[in-house]
Amino acid sequence: MAIRKLLIANRGEIAVRIARACSELGIRSVAIYSEADEYSLHVKKADESYQISKDPLSGYLNPHHIVNMAVETGCDALHPGYGFLSENAELAAICEQRGITFVGPSADAIASMGDKTQARQTAVAAGVPVTPGSEGNLENVDDAVAQAADIGYPVMLKATSGGGGRGIRRCDNEKELRQNYERVISEATKAFGSAEVFLEKCIINPRHIEVQILADSHGNVVHLYERDCSIQRRNQKLIELAPSPQLEDSQREYIGDLARRVARQCGYVNAGTVEFLLDHDGSFYFMEMNTRVQVEHTITEEITGVDIIKAQLRIAAGEPLGLKQEDIGYRGFAAQFRINAEDPKNGFLPSFGQITRYYSAGGPGVRTDANMYTGYEIPPYYDSMCAKLIVWSMDWPELIARSRRALGDMGIYGVQTTIPYYKQILEHPEFQAADFNTGFVEANPQLLEYSSKTRPESIASAIAAAIAAQAGL
Repeated sequence: MAIRKLLIANRGEIAVRIARACSELGIRSVAIYSEADEYSLHVKKADESYQISKDPLSGYLNPHHIVNMAVETGCDALHPGYGFLSENAELAAICEQRGITFVGPSADAIASMGDKTQARQTAVAAGVPVTPGSEGNLENVDDAVAQAADIGYPVMLKATSGGGGRGIRRCDNEKELRQNYERVISEATKAFGSAEVFLEKCIINPRHIEVQILADSHGNVVHLYERDCSIQRRNQKLIELAPSPQLEDSQREYIGDLARRVARQCGYVNAGTVEFLLDHDGSFYFMEMNTRVQVEHTITEEITGVDIIKAQLRIAAGEPLGLKQEDIGYRGFAAQFRINAEDPKNGFLPSFGQITRYYSAGGPGVRTDANMYTGYEIPPYYDSMCAKLIVWSMDWPELIARSRRALGDMGIYGVQTTIPYYKQILEHPEFQAADFNTGFVEANPQLLEYSSKTRPESIASAIAAAIAAQAGL
């Protein structure tokens, strides 16, 4: 069953990425966009594009409207990307009802692994270690207090349907647990439409390690090694690395096997990511499974040579993987820097506006996935990430040197970005020694001060002055 025409139910750089994969496979692509996204790059890259709403968000969040658009435009498949409805079981179910191939797992798999308590139960059934926590959802705040007393503080109060770092609060004592209980329920209800929450033991400053898997409908399941996502702020990833420079090969094979067991246990098909916490004593704990392509899939592609988006499309079309675990190796190291339109020196506040000038990084081992261009207006309605800088090199020291050079090559003017901050992280001795954990950002507030010393406006002014001088203006 070949896919002929595909609707991309997303926006931004991931929509551009999917359109490019479709082009290489001879699949016609259809983009949807809100009025605010009329001049977005994904609209230009797709073969066809249609406005789905005037409102910035409602069109991207209405599964019935999106599937109707797929049917009306003659699409036989739909790719959800990441974010928005990418882990929405209803969207997958509607696609199945309407005869549209959903590029992702089944609705049942999305529902079971999207529910964090069910996901924990699946991991336990597969013989995969999980962090100590409540066996199911909490009944009320008193239930939470009673279970926390058994688990031991600190604990993490989490939304059952949560994701993306939202609906999570650390509680160091009963007072904080009682204060945060209603807050997490409110966040969970607003963000995920569910008020259910559960408890887990807080693993203090662990490493955040995730494993990319691919599974087809013929029973084949492989892993594409791991990514290290420990450099994060408030549970939001900033820099991702593949493979983890902090793991030994024995650990790498161990968690790869754990990830495959989770996927087999839930009958998973397509691309997915199994996330783990690595404690200081070397223990791995299952955290969750993301039933979609990850933002950071790019670095796995760089070290393995496997095009994950193309693999998703082929699996959705019913094709076998054509790969066995022993066929998959990795080479070198890769890093992804999320270039966010944010001001690091001002609490990472969003910095939306017009890109007055943009220079993409290049050279050996450098890739940029972006949704912007000179003159593009970054709208204030969506995630602040405007580009992903991906760097590959044969060894860790060279990766740091090449990343430093690539960040220096990249120029984004008109808005503040996280580029100066990443340059400072690269200079930190703990990062250079590959010795860091999820507490790195909070433990190094001085990096924010250093990152603000070189202002993008001053660089832009210098370039503008040089251009004017050359032009005799």
